[in-house]
Amino acid sequence: MNASSGNVTVVLQYRDSFAKAVTKNLIVVFLGISISYINVNLIHTFCKHQIFYKNPRYVLFIHLVINDMVQVMLTAILFIISYTIYKLNVSVCSIFTLLALFTTENSPLNLACMAVECYIAICFPLRHVQICTVQRTLILISLIWMSTTLSVLPDLFITLATEPLDFFHSRVFCLRNIVFPHPLIIQKRDITYGVFLVIVWVTIIYTYLKILFTAKTASKDAKKAKNTILLHGFQLLLCMATYAAPHLTNALQKWFPTNYTDSLFVIYVTVQILPRSISPIIYGIRDKTFRKFLKGNLLCKITVHKSDNQNK
Repeated sequence: MNASSGNVTVVLQYRDSFAKAVTKNLIVVFLGISISYINVNLIHTFCKHQIFYKNPRYVLFIHLVINDMVQVMLTAILFIISYTIYKLNVSVCSIFTLLALFTTENSPLNLACMAVECYIAICFPLRHVQICTVQRTLILISLIWMSTTLSVLPDLFITLATEPLDFFHSRVFCLRNIVFPHPLIIQKRDITYGVFLVIVWVTIIYTYLKILFTAKTASKDAKKAKNTILLHGFQLLLCMATYAAPHLTNALQKWFPTNYTDSLFVIYVTVQILPRSISPIIYGIRDKTFRKFLKGNLLCKITVHKSDNQNK
């Protein structure tokens, strides 16, 4: 708890000026609304056309989009609360933190599954339809949630077992290490993150190399799949930065205590916001099928809006 208390003390001592606080919050709100607006259009396009929800690739994609949209909204709310309400009831903060952890840890696992699906489609095209079905994809999504549940919920159970009841009625600065302060939780987190890191990166590297070798002698689709895996890798690298964020935050507190709040803001945007803006680019813009239907929906909305204005 000492490290967490130290972080809060530094935040209190070097709080942002009013102008800087407003600027940071406006940036977060703008990014949050922009990403959510794009994702809502992607979800609407997916639900409107049968071709998507019968394709396992798009089912995995839309799960990632919904997951990331919830994650962006939750972390943006927590960011704004840290500047406005400042302190939250521990019970309320625990709920927000758990939901944010679920969605944050889901993303790398979902990206690994999408890379495997891409690998099967390129390297085993004749068996792809048999191996990758919507039913199996839904089971895979359930396993993703089961894995993150086994990773996240022990934090709550350990805290319930070790902290007095008064702790859950107190008000604190809403950080994971403050609402779940037991040292065992930090050790468990480091081990779990290490396991996830190895599994996911081995999956990404293996699938990329296999697709790379196939792309040298195969079709244009294989070469496009190689680029998609590369983008997944970059997105995954940013997502994986979550695992290093606690150590980086502590290091920045020691090195730049007077600029600590600025460091936290940069880490937040880089780790929590930026990775969530890449998914719409990969499938909303690069994917020809999705781009065609998405463009059709947007043009339809513009046409309807113009007709309404003319009728008025």
